[in-house]
Amino acid sequence: MTTTLRYLTTFLLVILSHVLFSQPSNPVRAVNEASIAVGNTTIAIVGATLIDGTGSDPLPNTTVIVEKGVITAVGSKKDTDVPMGAEVVDAQGLTLLPGLIDAHFHLVSDSMPVQLLQRGITSLRDPGAWMETYEPARQMNLPLPRLYLTGPHLDGFPPAYPRNSYVVQDVTEAKRIVERLVDQQASALKVYFRLPLDLIRQVCETAHEVGIPVTAHLEITDARDAINVGLDGIEHITSFGTTLLPLRKAERYRQTMLKDNNFRRPGRYGVWSRLDTSNQRVNDLAKFLVEKQTFVCPTLGAFEYRLSEEKPDTLRHTGFERMLDVTGYLQQQGVRMVVGSHGHIPYADWGWSYQREMELMVESGISPMEVLVGATLENARFFRIEDKLGSVEVGKQADLLLLDANPLEDIRAMYQINRVMLNGKWITP
Repeated sequence: MTTTLRYLTTFLLVILSHVLFSQPSNPVRAVNEASIAVGNTTIAIVGATLIDGTGSDPLPNTTVIVEKGVITAVGSKKDTDVPMGAEVVDAQGLTLLPGLIDAHFHLVSDSMPVQLLQRGITSLRDPGAWMETYEPARQMNLPLPRLYLTGPHLDGFPPAYPRNSYVVQDVTEAKRIVERLVDQQASALKVYFRLPLDLIRQVCETAHEVGIPVTAHLEITDARDAINVGLDGIEHITSFGTTLLPLRKAERYRQTMLKDNNFRRPGRYGVWSRLDTSNQRVNDLAKFLVEKQTFVCPTLGAFEYRLSEEKPDTLRHTGFERMLDVTGYLQQQGVRMVVGSHGHIPYADWGWSYQREMELMVESGISPMEVLVGATLENARFFRIEDKLGSVEVGKQADLLLLDANPLEDIRAMYQINRVMLNGKWITP
């Protein structure tokens, strides 16, 4: 072997070793990935208006080819050939989207994931339930969305939800519980509002070592402090309440919360009803979130309150209006906003919470296109699965949604489900 060839061989071995061993594989997996059937036919969806999830302008009269669960061609009808023997779906007059991703879902009935899949949600994340919680749903042997689970809330004592929490007492426990949950296929971690900053830091450091994101529900911790120690995402717009208050008022709220977890239910509306949403704190928060590239899942539907004879509380109504204002403003400033349903919410019919959340985000001032990106590709980025899901692009898994109308014209079109595809296979209604 010549000296040059020997050097070249050594160089290639070093590069190969670096690729195989120095770069950890993406650990983010749906817990039910292996049980999701893969379509075994070639399907051509022809004639639809395509909203691909990237934020690009919609493309009319397209052809999308799916083979063995993977998107293999995307283009105009006139320029894209349909393979011989393909199942041709006439989608003229319909709108084609990526499957929806729900960043914040809580299981309230074992059959609910089945219903969500029928309504276009092909992936979901439950940020706060033991892995075993989903066993009954998985044993139904019915098609389910891709289930990305975090395991229980990581909380301090006394936990807000004892049945769905793991109480972390020190940094050693923080490290060990993250490792154990990752071993159970947790694809993210969620810290809850009683966990102090040093333990949030340890959770984030341990999770990030294996490529797992960390998100949080905050009530008594300044969101900026928690993000500075490593958080990737914030759940609920209300998590910014103490961040937007003057320090003295924030501390008063924090001390009351430390006495009683449940004070947050009425207390957060009091906080938000008194916020001046045009003040410098809101602007500074937006700049900070943009700089840190933090994902925000507002879950507006969980806090929605409309005045009526049965619901005359003007303080709650004003508080909710302020939440809408801040959500819209953050998006306008470039904050990474994603969509989460919260499972079941007061002003949505059973199983339609995700669509209601999309309506509320539009009401806050976010454009339908921005909401759709938040529901698809941006959520995939939050999950760290954007290499395989979140947009209609060649090489990605074929999770798709056909609508009878165009949501860019009216977001309520999201209720008009025509067909849903999971992994290249149509879901039977």
